[in-house]
Amino acid sequence: MGEWILLAMAPVFLGFVLWEAWHWRRRSAADGNTHYSLRDTLSNASLALMHQAADALAWLLVIGVYWWVYQYRLFDLPTTWWTIALLFVAQDFFYYFFHRAHHRVRWMWASHVVHHSSERLNFSTAFRQSLTYPLSGMWVFWLPLAWLGFSPPHIVAVVAINLGFQFFVHTQAVGRLGWLEKVFNTPSHHRVHHARNAKYIDRNYAGVLIVWDKLFGSFTEEDDAVPCEYGIVKPLRTHNPLTLTFHEWRDMLRDAARPQPLRARLGQLFGPPERAHSQRPAARD
Repeated sequence: MGEWILLAMAPVFLGFVLWEAWHWRRRSAADGNTHYSLRDTLSNASLALMHQAADALAWLLVIGVYWWVYQYRLFDLPTTWWTIALLFVAQDFFYYFFHRAHHRVRWMWASHVVHHSSERLNFSTAFRQSLTYPLSGMWVFWLPLAWLGFSPPHIVAVVAINLGFQFFVHTQAVGRLGWLEKVFNTPSHHRVHHARNAKYIDRNYAGVLIVWDKLFGSFTEEDDAVPCEYGIVKPLRTHNPLTLTFHEWRDMLRDAARPQPLRARLGQLFGPPERAHSQRPAARD
């Protein structure tokens, strides 16, 4: 069901991509910015197709786990407007921890790094996803919702709606949005999240509601004096979808395979990405 929701929204997404590309092309002569490139956009589209195929297969494989957990649910929740609203908020709450974990645990970052690897931020960047999310454990974060009593089809649908909302925060064409900034994730907040500046890195994990970042201490406001620089700390100079998808898995497994104590191996797999990288031996001449 979730895949069908996103597919139904695809014409809307495409329309916004075309509008934004036209918008920046019209302004590029004046400000010199190149917010879109054909190779980058095609790479994003290829990654999206790979992700959607893997995600559909993953849901077929794990939906049974959700139904099994649902048998032991705490509450029998009716299908009403208020339970759907509650599910939306609860899923967004768990999304925050999914997103934070995928920045702070290298095994999970190996999937999520794909989304951050572009040095551009535009609507097409939202398509830049990894097919390895099922392997890194994305689906585990929604299991508590089934245990609470939300039906698996509704969970899948709300996950898709949450991701659909997030498409619209991947843009530099929209400024600050007044009072909405206090409650919701906005383009301004998400620009911070995609920036690699020291001030911004690993901040603003929100899906829909920015209140989780403010509650758990990970919120940073966009500062006009510190323009966002997009991409990852060590840029990846390629548009090859397979390299973008698997480069961190390759490096992580290679680092973990080096001769070292078990604790160090586990640190390479499950430690913070920057600490795992720092444990590599110094290069020799």
